[in-house]
Amino acid sequence: MTEDFPGALVGPSSKERKYDRQLRLWAASGQQALEDSRVLLINNDGPWTSQDSGVAGVAGVETLKNLVLPGIGGFTIVDPAVVSEADLGVNFFLEEESLGKSRAEETCRWLKELNPDVDGSFYSKPVTELLPDPGFLPLHKLVVVSGPIKGSSLDAICDAAREYNIPVLYLRSVGFYSSFSVQLPALFPIVETHPDPETTQDLRLLTPWPELSAAAERIGKLDSMDDHQHGHVPYLLLLLHHLEQWKQTHDGKVPSNYKEKTEFRELVRSSARTKNPEGGEENYDEAVAAVLKALNPFSLRSSIREIFEAEECRNLKPESTDFWIIAAAVREFYEKHKVLPLPGSLPDMKAQSADYVSLQNIYKAKAKKDVEEVTNIVRKLESQLEGCRFLEVQPKEIEVFCKNAAHIKVINGRAIPRVDGDAHTLKTIRNNLSNEESLIPIYIAFQALDGVVTEVQEKNTAGSLEDETTWNGQITRIVNALNRDDPSAVDEDAYQRILDAVQELRRTEGGELHNISALTGGLVAQEVLKVLTRQYVPLDNTSIFDGTRSRSEMYRL
Repeated sequence: MTEDFPGALVGPSSKERKYDRQLRLWAASGQQALEDSRVLLINNDGPWTSQDSGVAGVAGVETLKNLVLPGIGGFTIVDPAVVSEADLGVNFFLEEESLGKSRAEETCRWLKELNPDVDGSFYSKPVTELLPDPGFLPLHKLVVVSGPIKGSSLDAICDAAREYNIPVLYLRSVGFYSSFSVQLPALFPIVETHPDPETTQDLRLLTPWPELSAAAERIGKLDSMDDHQHGHVPYLLLLLHHLEQWKQTHDGKVPSNYKEKTEFRELVRSSARTKNPEGGEENYDEAVAAVLKALNPFSLRSSIREIFEAEECRNLKPESTDFWIIAAAVREFYEKHKVLPLPGSLPDMKAQSADYVSLQNIYKAKAKKDVEEVTNIVRKLESQLEGCRFLEVQPKEIEVFCKNAAHIKVINGRAIPRVDGDAHTLKTIRNNLSNEESLIPIYIAFQALDGVVTEVQEKNTAGSLEDETTWNGQITRIVNALNRDDPSAVDEDAYQRILDAVQELRRTEGGELHNISALTGGLVAQEVLKVLTRQYVPLDNTSIFDGTRSRSEMYRL
C-alpha cells in the first residue's frame, strides 16, 4: 500500500512522468498555465483564387502539433477550406480519405489523437463570421494566424484580440522562406525570464547582513585549521574573511576598481596552502576566480528601473493587476534598502556538506525575511486602494517576483508590423536594406504577397498568384512607401534583392514545403509557449527564416 511508505519514496505520478522534460523547463506553474490555455488557429481566410480552396496552413497545424504534445488545455481550428490534392502533398495530418472533406475537421481529428488530454474543436467557416460573437474570441488565450491572409481579415483579428489583450502570432511559410510576427498587449510583463544562472547570483559580499558576517567570523583563524578544514572553507566565507583584513589597511573601504581588486585577488591567492595533502585547495581557486564578479556594488538594471518609473507602478488603482501591486511594493523595498529582495540561491562550491547547508540556510532565511517584508508592503498597498479587490495577491506570486526581481522584464507590445505602417517600422526596414546579408528583403516579399492575396480576394480581380501585373503593382507600392521620406532608401542593389526574394514566393505559387513549415511550426510554438507560460522572454517582434541559407534573423519592426 502506498500509504505505508514515506512520501519521499512515492514515485512520480503518470502525468509527471509524461511531461517530465518540460516540467524541468517551466516547472509545475508553467505546466498549469499551459493546461489552462486554449489557442485559436486561424488557418485560412477563403480561396486565394477562383481555382483553389486555399493551399495554406501547414505551418499552423505544425504549430498546434507542438502545443498538443506538451499538453495545452485545448485548441480551436478555424478553416473554411476543403482538403485538396495539394494539401495531401504537404500536410502530414491529412490522408487520401480526407479529400473533399473539411480541412478544419480532418486536421482537428488527427491532432487530438496525439494527446487525449487535449480538447480540440473546429469551425469550417471564415473567421469574420465568428468574430462578431462576443463569446468566441475571449475563450482563447492566444491567436495564431497562418497566412497569407487578406488585409481586412488580419486587421479585424488583431483589433479584436487587442481589445481583449489577447496575443496574436501571424506566420507565413512559402517555399524556402518563412516569417512570423508577434503582437503582444501594450504592457506584457514576464517575471520568470530564466536568465543565465551566472547572472542571477546576488551574494551581497560588500554589504553582508549580520548573520552572514557572523558566519564569516566563526571560521576563526585560518592558520590554525588543519589541512582538511582549510581546504573546505566555502569561498564566500574566505572572501568575507579577507575583505575584513583588507578594510583594516584601507580605511574601512572595500576594493573598488580593477587595480584594487587585482591586489585583493593576490591577497586571497597568497593565503592558499601550496602543499595540502588533503586534495588541494580548490576553494581558494574558486575565491580568486570570483573576485571580479562578486565584489561589485549593487546596481539596478535599466529594465527594472523602467518598471519602477512606469505610471502603472507609481500610481496604483483598484483595477491594477497583481504584477503592478507587487512591483510597487518591491520599489518601496528598494527605496528603503537600496537593494532588491535577496534571491537566496547559492552557486556550487567546494565545502563540507554541513558548512554548505549552513551557509545556504543563511541565504534562504534572509530571502524569506525579504519576502515577508515585501508581502507586508503589498498588504498595505492593497488596503490603501479604493474600491474592492476580489482576491488579494497570492503569497506564491510575491515569492516568485522577489526571487526574480533583478531580471523581470516588461515588453511594450507592438502591432503586427506592415511595410506601410508607422515610422519606426519603415526606419528599421530602411536601415537593414543597406546590409547585403540582411533577410529583410524576404519580409518585404511576404508583405507583397499579402498585398497580392488581398487584391485577388477583396477586389475580385481575375488575377492569381502568378499574375505579374498584380505583383509589380504591390512591389511598386512598397518601394514607394520606403522611398517616401528617403528617395535613396531602396537603391538598385536593394531592389534586386527584393525581386530575388519575391521570385521564390512566385516560383512556388504561394505553396508550402513541409520541412520548412515544420521547422517554422516549431519556432512559432516555442514563442507561444513563452507567452502562455509567462516564462522566458518572447520574440519582440518579428523573425525571418531563409531555408536556402539556413539562416534566421530577428527584428523589432
